[in-house]
Amino acid sequence: MTKKYPSKVSYGLLIFIFLVFFGPLIPRLIKGPLQIDMIGVIGFLLLVFIFILQLFFKTEYTIDNTKLKIKCGLFYYTTIEINEIKEISKTKNIISSPAPSFDRIEIKYGKFDEIIISPKNKFDFAKDLTQINPKIKNNITE
Repeated sequence: MTKKYPSKVSYGLLIFIFLVFFGPLIPRLIKGPLQIDMIGVIGFLLLVFIFILQLFFKTEYTIDNTKLKIKCGLFYYTTIEINEIKEISKTKNIISSPAPSFDRIEIKYGKFDEIIISPKNKFDFAKDLTQINPKIKNNITE
């Protein structure tokens, strides 16, 4: 069984990142005509922002038989054996993770490992994991 879950995206977080990147340029753009040095800065910031956008919109979580594969943008982030997962629960932790949303879940696995992700449909995601490994403590409820 292979099932993909796209990540949920917080547009408020994207707007915040956009404002951090381009907000400081607004007063300079309002002052007068666009200067050559500004075109280079805007171009560079635009490329970085496009990279961040693809991280947000291309993050996905794939259940592939007994493995959970986490892909963040163009990169594979990690693979977790579903049989090693101990617990799934909601979290408000804002630590950096492959979760481009504030609606996050924490997966505890292995001896002391944990990862925070944000699948769009976290209830079906948790249900699919517990069907593969019924020993998982599922704290995700509708």
